Amino acid sequence: MAGMPNAALRAARTARLLSQDDLARALREAGCDSATKRLVQRWESGQTSSPRPSHARALELVLGLPIETLGFGAVMATRGVGHEVRSPIGEVPEQQVAPGGRPAAGTFAGVWLSRYEYYSDGRDATFTAAHHVVLLQHGGRLTVRSLPNSAASSLEMELSIDGHVATGTWSEQTSEDGYYRGARYHGAVQLLAELTQTRLAGKWIGFGKRFEINTGPWELVLQNSSTAKATVDAYDRPPEGI
Repeated sequence: MAGMPNAALRAARTARLLSQDDLARALREAGCDSATKRLVQRWESGQTSSPRPSHARALELVLGLPIETLGFGAVMATRGVGHEVRSPIGEVPEQQVAPGGRPAAGTFAGVWLSRYEYYSDGRDATFTAAHHVVLLQHGGRLTVRSLPNSAASSLEMELSIDGHVATGTWSEQTSEDGYYRGARYHGAVQLLAELTQTRLAGKWIGFGKRFEINTGPWELVLQNSSTAKATVDAYDRPPEGI
């Protein structure tokens, strides 16, 4: 008997403009050869309420969100080969959390405050854009997604981490009602991780409204090392004091 439809998964898929076929294809590209359109349909209808651990990990990689926020709850998964077992996907395992709530060495998953500065030619002023974002780590890959109610625009980053250096791309879909009227911007970014792993800071580069090349500072500051649904929901709001 089918359960309740999984509205969270469907919303995450459609927000990224993916059809069910597109999502299945992306999951296969992420290493899940058994992912099909029919499987996606079973998830979204509620017929299958618990994905395999390998599918759960691929869903996180493709959609950039913790599995708990995709309507499945916590899933235990194995990583790599052998019998290494990780905690519920998207969360920092308990033994890897340092005193004071900081993630232990090599882990960056959590809810972060993203802030970057940009200059607006049209308004002849410098502005700060802020979002609460979810950062997930799978090996050397970091995915960053803004929470939908934290800002009028939506932000994404795809990064690779090498030691304390994170390098990758960013994209932002601006608000239809805002100054940039729904324009989409993208570019490159490089960030350095502080030894405490509670702050990533560096610079972005990208094109402006008149297609000139711009740059500016960007930082991510850790707010909470958990990516459990309750934590994510608590930060799904505009940052305070920005």
